[in-house]
Amino acid sequence: MFDRDSMQLGLRSNGSQPHVVVEAPIAAYLHIPFCRRRCYYCDFPVSVVGDRARGSTSGTIQRYVEVLSAEIQGMGTIVPPGASPLQTVFFGGGTPSLLAPEQLDRLLTSLHQQFGIATGAEITIEMDPGTFDLAHIRAYQQAGINRVSLGVQAFQHDLLNLCGRTHTVADIYDAVDCLHQAGIENISLDLISGLPYQTLDQWQESLEKAIALAPTHLSCYDLIVEPKTAFSRRYQPGETPLPTEAIAADMYRLAQQLLTSAGYRHYEISNYARDGYECRHNQVYWRNQPYYGFGMGAASYLNGWRFTRPRKTQDYFAWVEAMLSSCQFPIPPCPQPPDLLETLMLALRTAEGISLDPVAAQYGTDAVNRLWNCLQPYYHRGLVVLMPEGDSARAIVPPIQADTDQAGLASGYRLRLQDPEGFLVSNTILADLFAALE
Repeated sequence: MFDRDSMQLGLRSNGSQPHVVVEAPIAAYLHIPFCRRRCYYCDFPVSVVGDRARGSTSGTIQRYVEVLSAEIQGMGTIVPPGASPLQTVFFGGGTPSLLAPEQLDRLLTSLHQQFGIATGAEITIEMDPGTFDLAHIRAYQQAGINRVSLGVQAFQHDLLNLCGRTHTVADIYDAVDCLHQAGIENISLDLISGLPYQTLDQWQESLEKAIALAPTHLSCYDLIVEPKTAFSRRYQPGETPLPTEAIAADMYRLAQQLLTSAGYRHYEISNYARDGYECRHNQVYWRNQPYYGFGMGAASYLNGWRFTRPRKTQDYFAWVEAMLSSCQFPIPPCPQPPDLLETLMLALRTAEGISLDPVAAQYGTDAVNRLWNCLQPYYHRGLVVLMPEGDSARAIVPPIQADTDQAGLASGYRLRLQDPEGFLVSNTILADLFAALE
């Protein structure tokens, strides 16, 4: 049976029909786990295949694509009649650009056959510099790719080597040039701050060089030293050679200043975009909407429940085989409404914040009262912003009296964290919300 606490699931074999999703997702994530080598900060479920392996030459990759396609086809039985087609597809990893174009086309064809893919859908692939050429990306385009997320991480050779990256700075420029030649307009660059030995000047240089390449989107992630990674064996958070907490905060402020001054909108804690180029797929996550996940370690959110697939290749293969042979698919029997704490955690990551009207309607005015009681101290410190609904440019500044009619406050207002200082203390604010609302 499905075990929500462990986020795992067991497959029943009693021959009953699979449950159907109540609200069919319009987004699908496909995990492609293969990497030439594992980066030293990475704790994702990946499979290292070496520098020479590619989808066209690797039996391991070919086998995985077959199993992944079979999972997609099997899950197609859960789609309710008349469901809307997919509006976003995201190939993440790992290094999805190791796939042969024919393999990518096969996976997209499976998705289209089972769920439909809307005309104009956003179809993203993560790519590493140095793993593709012009013919490669043009073949991806022909299969349907129209958005590329490029794993740049840094513009300094020593930092790239320190992270265990396989590409060079020259590879970054070659990759971007290749994408432009192919006519890919929607390009996102990933950068990492807070790396070991990284200085504020180096971070500024990376930001400025990224801006000069004129991508439509940038993601700026602060390094988290995850357990069981190479970095966790070498470095302790808060200790040299990692930047201090104060320098890491300055790096965040610097990114916000430079990128917004260059015309990028800071629409989520770690993400910036030109108008109209916000990542549509990730917005599904932040709005707490349902989504399909396929592949090793991938997560799904269906009928109000979250669950993950096994993180090891052979375990994932066995899981898919069991699912298909028993005709029992991982759809919980009893839909449940979105969890308020999850909704808050996700929404407060964004510049949109959260509207209080739906909170009051779905969870009651008492939930709004507790929410506001918790956030008032941060509001009076200027870390939380209160806005009239539909007028995000007009913030309501303190003071609001502590005895404000909280039920009245819910009508027509939304809350968001102040940029950048509110975002910088988001973990503290969310911890207080969990304590107040759990």
